[in-house]
Amino acid sequence: MNPPVDLMTVFISELVGTAVLITLGVGVVANVVLPKTKGNSGGWIVISFGWGLGVFAGVIASQPSGAHINPAVTIGLLANGSPEYAPGVAVSVASTLVYIVAQVLGAMIGATAAWMAHKKHYDEDADPIGKRDTFCTTPAIHAPIWNFITEVIGTWVLVFIVIAAGTIGDAEVPTPAGLGWLSALGVALLVVAIGLSLGGPTGYAINPARDLGPRIMHAVLPIPGKTGGNWGYAWVPVVGPLVGGALAGLSAAALL
Repeated sequence: MNPPVDLMTVFISELVGTAVLITLGVGVVANVVLPKTKGNSGGWIVISFGWGLGVFAGVIASQPSGAHINPAVTIGLLANGSPEYAPGVAVSVASTLVYIVAQVLGAMIGATAAWMAHKKHYDEDADPIGKRDTFCTTPAIHAPIWNFITEVIGTWVLVFIVIAAGTIGDAEVPTPAGLGWLSALGVALLVVAIGLSLGGPTGYAINPARDLGPRIMHAVLPIPGKTGGNWGYAWVPVVGPLVGGALAGLSAAALL
């Protein structure tokens, strides 16, 4: 029997884990997109691997809470009917809110850290849309309904496989941390695979906090020459992953 984990521990764990994820994720996009960086023009493969390794680091950093670091994972476990979000963390309205609030705030902190690391490059004269795209996603072809479908599919793959992997062996609760560092590496490679296979149309948010938190910080931070936040599109990378996560949880409950 696992001892209960208090919600403050959950909050701090998810805050730190998501901040680590977004620091590395936004950071790799900034490194590829911004002028005069060592990684400028590194390309989509570099970005996909950067995000995947960011997930690995974020999962390792947030073990006490089960390493959701993504509201879509939290909602997926809720839809799956899991009694706990992590060993000792019961599913409830309060715990659900703690996970999601911590994830969004962690994403805001991570985006700020990535901006600070690349501050002099954000100050350079560069495409304002490119600067914004280091923070949040923009579709390659603006077609909101199809972009929404892409996000649903990508997130379904992520959350379904996370839940499936968490049911292997002796894992008591299907979370990214269910199998320790090996599971963290598996989820990281899964994120890389989603990026390489499904990420091209939308930039693959597959995580509402990943897009919303940095998009807020793009609006707040003093970035020279920045453009608007494209808030008319912002519902897609939030609602799409939430729907995909819920469908994955329901699918897993029926099939696994």
